[in-house]
Amino acid sequence: MSGLLQPVLAGLVTALVGFASSFTVVLAGLRAVGADESQAASGLLAVSVASGVCAVWLGLRHRLPMAIAWSTPGAALLAATGPVPGGWPAAVGAFIVCGVLIVAAGLFPALGRAVAAIPGPIASAMLAGVLLPLCTAPVRALVEVPALAAPVVLTWLLLHRFARRWAVPAALVVAAVAIALTAPGGIGAHGLKPVFTLTTPEWTVPAVVGLALPLFLVTMAAQNVPGMAVLRGFGYRPPFGAALRVTGLASALGAPVGGHAVNLAAITAALAAGPDAHPDPERRWVASVTAGAGMALLGLGAGVATALVLLSPPVLIEAVAGLALLAALAGAVSAAVADPQAREAAVVTFVVTASGVSLFGVGGAFWGLLAGWLMLLLFRRRPTPDAPTPPVPASDAPTPPVPTSAGRAGE
Repeated sequence: MSGLLQPVLAGLVTALVGFASSFTVVLAGLRAVGADESQAASGLLAVSVASGVCAVWLGLRHRLPMAIAWSTPGAALLAATGPVPGGWPAAVGAFIVCGVLIVAAGLFPALGRAVAAIPGPIASAMLAGVLLPLCTAPVRALVEVPALAAPVVLTWLLLHRFARRWAVPAALVVAAVAIALTAPGGIGAHGLKPVFTLTTPEWTVPAVVGLALPLFLVTMAAQNVPGMAVLRGFGYRPPFGAALRVTGLASALGAPVGGHAVNLAAITAALAAGPDAHPDPERRWVASVTAGAGMALLGLGAGVATALVLLSPPVLIEAVAGLALLAALAGAVSAAVADPQAREAAVVTFVVTASGVSLFGVGGAFWGLLAGWLMLLLFRRRPTPDAPTPPVPASDAPTPPVPTSAGRAGE
């Protein structure tokens, strides 16, 4: 019995940390692309249930600790992109396209390899540009609503020092208490029942190019690929194609009720797949299955979570989301500038993406990726056959790659 209790408890912690640390990012992203209160709550419920079902199925089917999460970097992308031509129905159509693309990557390995072939600095720089606007929210909140924001930030700092995995959930609890004490009418004045709200999707070229394609790329590059690396780092050989097919199908099926994307987890994968889950690697799959069930149950609180967001000053909830994404931003920036040969192209990608520019209805993430790729293409250094290769200074010598997870925080 004690052998079963440890992975079950690890799974419950995984679900709680994953949900509490980033549901604010999901709600902010869905609201940014046009969802109303009920549609945003439905979307949060959809990705919670989809994550849970996928984790339970994959864990039982393969007996591997394959933790599943919603795409936190993808939700940050939605927040950075904002409204798309066609409104919320067009965003839902883009979510479906993203799910289909993930399924295709699982069916056709060449597509998955093509995504993995995107230069790492460019993909990381695009992610950093997407995350930057949300990560500045804690600073803005301290200026705009200092009485509410200061306790949140101080709680995060304290827990980040002594119990890092609980820093964001604790900050969220402090924010919730502050909102409950200051909001007129209280949370009870709002509808809290979790309900799926169906939206008829529409497809527009700007939404597909400017939202679906970047959402697919950031989900693959910042979640699925690092998530696979985490599992392999613990000695597992998970079926990548099967994981993509299952999560892609779940994403496409959840899109009409507002779900944006689900994928392999990274930081929560480490919680479920590491030795803390169980000393025996053969028993750790119980943790991921428990985490999946816990995530689905936590999704029933989507109505409460949405009401909490609506009652608070927008910048306060954005601040909690920004705190959850700081580690992801640090990892993305570090990976973006690690290669001196691609550093300028990465900076261009970052600047264009972070600018939030929209051209022809297509958001900055796409243009940032395109600008960085063109920079690499135009200014790629070619060795001169007649010239000897100069020695590499010690300060510029490439360092061995370190497995990182740009999408690690808040899954």
